[in-house]
Amino acid sequence: MHLDVQDLRDFYYRHALGRAAQSVIRARMARLWPEAKGQSVAGYGFAAPLLRPYLKDARRVIALMPGPQGVMPWPPDADNVSVLCEETAWPIETGHIDRLVLMHGLETSEQPSAVLEECLRVLGPGGKVLFIVPNRAGLWARRDRTPFGYGRPYSLSQLETQLRTHGFLPERHDTMLYFPPSTRRFWMKAAPVIERAGRRVPQITPSGVLMVEATKRVQAMTGTGEKARVRKPLEVLAPAPAGKAAPV
Repeated sequence: MHLDVQDLRDFYYRHALGRAAQSVIRARMARLWPEAKGQSVAGYGFAAPLLRPYLKDARRVIALMPGPQGVMPWPPDADNVSVLCEETAWPIETGHIDRLVLMHGLETSEQPSAVLEECLRVLGPGGKVLFIVPNRAGLWARRDRTPFGYGRPYSLSQLETQLRTHGFLPERHDTMLYFPPSTRRFWMKAAPVIERAGRRVPQITPSGVLMVEATKRVQAMTGTGEKARVRKPLEVLAPAPAGKAAPV
C-alpha cells in the first residue's frame, strides 16, 4: 500500500522526525554516491528528498512517483523534474539511467517483481541502483507514525536474495536510523549520539533502515558459436617453395 504523497511530503519536510531521518539517509547515500556529474539520475517512490545534491551537476534528474501515491511538483524552487508514472511502465527509455534510487517504492508496491524488472530495464551499462527499505528487525518498521511502518519490511538476506533473483548483483550495504522513531524531546536531542553509537556497535540495537547498492548483472554469452577459419593461409607469411616467387 502506497502512502499519499501529501503525507510523505509533510513527514520529510514539515515534521522534525522526518527531517532528521532525511538528513541521516541522505548523508549515508552521499558517502556511497558523492557525485553524479554528467550522469542521468532517477528516483522512484518518494526519493525526491535524496536527489537534491545531484540537481546541479547531473546531466538529468527525474523523480518518478507512482500513480497510487500521487505526485507533487519538485523541486519547489526550480524547474519541475517530478513525473507521475505507472508502477510497471516508467516513461524512461531502456538503458538510459546511470544512477537509480528507490525509497518507499519497493516495500509498498503490490507488484515488487514488476518494479524490479522496470529497474533492470532502465539501467544502462555500469548503472547502479540503491534500495532503501525498512529493516524488519528495527523499531521504525513497527511504528506506523512514520512511512517506514508501512508495506513489507525486509531483512538484509531477504532483500539481497530478491535482488539476485531478478538479475541484480548486490555490492554494498549500509544501515541507519538507530535512534527510536519518537518525537519526545529527549530522544530527538539524543538522536545524533545514538546514531553514531549504533553504527559503531550495531549489535546493540537493529537499525531502522537498510540500504543496498546493486548493479545490473551482465549475463555471459552462451552457445558454441562458429569459430573463424582461414580457408587459405596467406602465402606471404610462409616461406615460398624453391623456384617459386612469393606473389606481390
